[in-house]
Amino acid sequence: MNAIKKSKLPPGPKTRLPLGYLFSFRKDSIGFLRNIAEEFGDIVHFKLGPIRIVLLNHPDFIKEVLTIQHRNFVKGRPLEMAKALLGEGLLTSEGEFHKCQSRIIQPAFHRSMIESYAPVITKGVMRLMKGWEDGMQVEIKEEMTKLSIAVAGNAFFNLDIEKEAPEINQALEDVTSLFDRIVVPFAELLLKLPMPGTIRFKKAKSRLDETIYRMIADRRKSKLDNGDLLSLLLRSQGQNGDEPGMSDLHLRDEALTLLLTAFDTTSTALTWAWYLLSQNPDAEAELHEELDRVLNGRLPTEADISQLKYTRMVLGESMRIFPPTYLIPRQALKDFFIDKYIVPGGTIILMSPYLIHHDPRFHPNPEKFDPHAWDKHAHGLNAKYEYFPFSRGPRSCIGEPFAWLHGILVLATMAQHWSLKMEPDHPVEFLQRINLRPRGGLVMTLQRRN
Repeated sequence: MNAIKKSKLPPGPKTRLPLGYLFSFRKDSIGFLRNIAEEFGDIVHFKLGPIRIVLLNHPDFIKEVLTIQHRNFVKGRPLEMAKALLGEGLLTSEGEFHKCQSRIIQPAFHRSMIESYAPVITKGVMRLMKGWEDGMQVEIKEEMTKLSIAVAGNAFFNLDIEKEAPEINQALEDVTSLFDRIVVPFAELLLKLPMPGTIRFKKAKSRLDETIYRMIADRRKSKLDNGDLLSLLLRSQGQNGDEPGMSDLHLRDEALTLLLTAFDTTSTALTWAWYLLSQNPDAEAELHEELDRVLNGRLPTEADISQLKYTRMVLGESMRIFPPTYLIPRQALKDFFIDKYIVPGGTIILMSPYLIHHDPRFHPNPEKFDPHAWDKHAHGLNAKYEYFPFSRGPRSCIGEPFAWLHGILVLATMAQHWSLKMEPDHPVEFLQRINLRPRGGLVMTLQRRN
């Protein structure tokens, strides 16, 4: 034990610059993290100004933080900026309050409720495709966002917000652009200054609040209780017992958090899936063969999910190559041991699904889109922390079952009717914000299947 206490911090790059590697990290966080991992190993220490950061780049170490020692970690500073928008929602809250909120919301994601969302999803896809024509060009990220907003609104809140999708999406773009500042020292203070980005953020937040509070008011007026997410949140306000019900502010926080995370993650995952299929015609042909054989032209249902095995593989492999959540941060509450090192309390811990998913130690030929390889390697007995697009452990994404259902049904419904082809000269670059998006979107051409 004495030898361990004398251990130094993990190795890492050194610089005399006052802000450390801040500019390199902001310019290309994936590239920066990949480079230092290749040079220094699976535990790397570096600084962004006064902020101490440790990158963990091995499944065993990630398991320590997300599961084994999870009580020593909070989401901490990296999500303080998110609290300015989301308040104390599931994504940002901690401790007993988070556990209480989780218990209230969990029934909305039970199997019986998940099954009830299936017709909402397929109906939304059919509405989206109604305006499509053969040879038409679409920006597929925009289309998937519009669809996912409509589905989340209907499934969780029994509300048709499809017409508001462009405004909601623009508001989301405005607020997430501010999160580029998260790694900047004293970034929280920037929200108090009348800078252009801060002004856009506050306007966007007001726009999103308007939608959420209107949903709450309309539901109270209708007195509908159909067991959906909004019903559960409102029901908690009138409950008796040891746990207090949600205030209107907390109800708003949870509703906004789940609406935004539901549509942003799934729309991003689907966008990358269509891109990868367009670049891999053999995989697309195998997908079409399964859909024609299993569905024979009819709409998929929840009961078909078990038969749509290759469709699931396509979605799973897409999230391996392009995981929407490409960085998972935690902050240590107190000193902790990892391998032969001791990391001080207060340190920001970074774990990257993107780096792990592209590591040949865990995923052979990692740059190749191969749905069958995903099924073999990502579902192995010891592979739980080698594939974690929804995180792992007690703080993993509560909406993961819904995301899988949503993604599989959208792929199955759309790919029966359409093949999406990528514009040959359209550049594909990463926009590394909260999620890993294509910079500038992806313009694709619709080809009707016979």
